[in-house]
Amino acid sequence: MDESGGSGQPRSGTEEPASHHATPTAPSANPAAQEPSDPSPAPEAATPRKDEDPHSRPPADTPPPGEQPPAAGDRPLARSGATKPPKPPAPRGGLLMGRPFGVPVYVAPSWFLVAALITWVFGGQLDRVLPELGAARYLVSLFFAVAFYASVLVHELAHTVAALRFKLPVRRIQLQFFGGVSEIEKESDTPGREFVLAFVGPLLSLVLAGVFYGAMQAVEPGTVPGVLLAGLMISNLIVAAFNLLPGLPLDGGRMLRAVVWKITGKPMSGTVAAAWVGRALAVSVLIGLPLLTQSGALGSNAEDNVGMDTVMDALLAAILAAIIWTGAGNSLRMARLREHLPELRARSLTRRAVPVEGDTPLSEALRRANAAGARALVVVDADGTPLSLVRETAIVGVPEHRRPWVAVSGLAQDLTEGMRVSAELAGEELLEALRAAPATEYLVVEETGEIYGVLSAADVERAFVKAMARPS
Repeated sequence: MDESGGSGQPRSGTEEPASHHATPTAPSANPAAQEPSDPSPAPEAATPRKDEDPHSRPPADTPPPGEQPPAAGDRPLARSGATKPPKPPAPRGGLLMGRPFGVPVYVAPSWFLVAALITWVFGGQLDRVLPELGAARYLVSLFFAVAFYASVLVHELAHTVAALRFKLPVRRIQLQFFGGVSEIEKESDTPGREFVLAFVGPLLSLVLAGVFYGAMQAVEPGTVPGVLLAGLMISNLIVAAFNLLPGLPLDGGRMLRAVVWKITGKPMSGTVAAAWVGRALAVSVLIGLPLLTQSGALGSNAEDNVGMDTVMDALLAAILAAIIWTGAGNSLRMARLREHLPELRARSLTRRAVPVEGDTPLSEALRRANAAGARALVVVDADGTPLSLVRETAIVGVPEHRRPWVAVSGLAQDLTEGMRVSAELAGEELLEALRAAPATEYLVVEETGEIYGVLSAADVERAFVKAMARPS
């Protein structure tokens, strides 16, 4: 199965825009986004640059650091100590199995549960087909479970190789309950690539089914190899057929999205159409799968499908329906996220900053910031080269009566390369830069290296939430 933002491409890490390709069923998540408390850029104490856009500056009554905010929504530097750094990267996702093509492959803890379930169910079937195996049938069943998930991994690797071929970064592959997920960090830029990226997974599953069918011809039916090959052939056919269903988050849904995108020229239209088809598909699975099983249409006698089998069928249908419904919803949210990402611009979210030397008392630095209408402090050396950023939380922690005796250098965080961001960054590129170097504040610079201001992670978060709240 594949999801956009859940199965073949982003979670906004907050979930990060990453998308996923899940096989046969499994959604996944988005970019650690953040918002503005007050947009305003500026490189120097009080004098704006000649080329500065006056609209990007805060209004004249923007509260400077250390002052009480005039309104509930305006929080000056010294009063916004509740800001938190961006969340750390999500857990790696289980046991690392290897790095094919440089992409880490993890086995989630839930895989061991489903492997045990497959071993138990397939072992019961082997007892009817090969009763002479005795207890050894469970060892054969465990081998089948591992081989089945190896074929799921091949399915996911097909998505991964296609993504890398299109220069789309892949964060990881995870094998989990009910399948696998390829987390692709960016969206395809054309509907044609989107279609190919989605189709290669089911195609590889069909190829594997053909390989196992060919291998069956070389072994004797009714033997352990024959039964294993037959099981793997059928399971890969099921994986391919299920993923070709035309609803998100499945591969078929991504293919439908690509087709609608091509026809309408709007990726959002394709996502909406495929997501609603996915939700209809979830309802169909919830109702239709138990009915098909009870009717005997799937090959079993209707009179045998009673008791615990009925409960298991209903439970399986409910789990599959929930996964599909959730994945479709995630795909809609991720599409909406990408639609609003361009609204996040470093230049418009940056706070005006005042450069001060490290031995400057905090009270004096705040006085200069107040005079300049600035809301951030940058520690510089004698030549004006930025060295560190004074943290908001540190300012809040200093009582007012002690500020004349506290140097700003003691409240500053040294600048690392990742804490310098370009004023030209916007959208997904901006979020990616912030995710790569988690911090509470970032120095925003022009292409020439000139200080533009300070970007607060909390400002980006608020801007992101505000953008997402607006209708598409």
